[in-house]
Amino acid sequence: MATVIRTWGSSPRPVGSSMLITRDMDMAGSVSGGCVETAVVREAIPLIESGDGKRLAYGVADEDAWAVGLSCGGKIQVYLEPFVAFDKREASRAVWKALREGFDQDRGCVLVTSLTDGPTSHTVVFPDGKIVGDKLTLSLTDEALTAYRERRHIATADEDGREFFLQVFAPKPRLLIIGAAHITSDLVALATQFDFHVTVIDPRGAFADKTSFPVAPDKLVVCYPSEVLPDIDLDPYTWAVVLSHDPKIDDDALRILLPSQVAYIGALGSKRTHAKRIKRLQDGGFDEEILNRIHAPIGLDINARTPREIALAILGEMIREKNRYVQRS
Repeated sequence: MATVIRTWGSSPRPVGSSMLITRDMDMAGSVSGGCVETAVVREAIPLIESGDGKRLAYGVADEDAWAVGLSCGGKIQVYLEPFVAFDKREASRAVWKALREGFDQDRGCVLVTSLTDGPTSHTVVFPDGKIVGDKLTLSLTDEALTAYRERRHIATADEDGREFFLQVFAPKPRLLIIGAAHITSDLVALATQFDFHVTVIDPRGAFADKTSFPVAPDKLVVCYPSEVLPDIDLDPYTWAVVLSHDPKIDDDALRILLPSQVAYIGALGSKRTHAKRIKRLQDGGFDEEILNRIHAPIGLDINARTPREIALAILGEMIREKNRYVQRS
């Protein structure tokens, strides 16, 4: 398994990109869009037999960069290692089992890999702090949890200078839409195209049951948000959009969403409507810092007018937030 661990300049593939290589030189995935794959495969074959890991560095020439759609060259570091599933060591078997269970249950986690030229080591860190595999220092564990919250892969080092790669395996992102409003149907369709698991929550049966959904949400819940949200893991892979335009429903949701770890909170309404909303929440005990989490008026400023355009503006703002910590070359 070859994984991009660092990039400089206009690199063809981002950090975290991976490629699998077999003994027969079959490949799945990519680390450079075609620039250095052949060289990586040549390095991989001996390591399949030895079981060691190896760090590789490549410069992507300008002419190669053009070939993969870039305007200039860049540099990448790749870590090459036997795939953990085939490592016979007990700790590695436990790591692979934990990873597989996490994938099967759609649980996010971070795979921590030592960047050594020689025998490798791995650890899985789950968001609740559970650790499987080789021991980690407290600071490295904290850094893994930060990487998970920020949704980014990073190369780092511990207090002794040992280098590691923190690779985030994310759960499927969840979108909670509060209110079956006229925009909801278009937002459900768009979000589904971007692989969000979508739940629509609205206690008003007349709205929830009669809204037309050309693309159905994964769940439609006819309850007040406070009856549903406490049972949902409001984590950094959850996005929340408040669209009901009814303060009883919107505020009911925001009182639970604001202190949570959700990645995004957006609320429909004009500046005047939002000012009234802020005043109500301030009177309810929320301070300015936490209220600043609300994106309102909701969505990117694209002069949206129709429900579909407003839904696109909302999704664009969600994606911008999702990629806020993505490394810029």
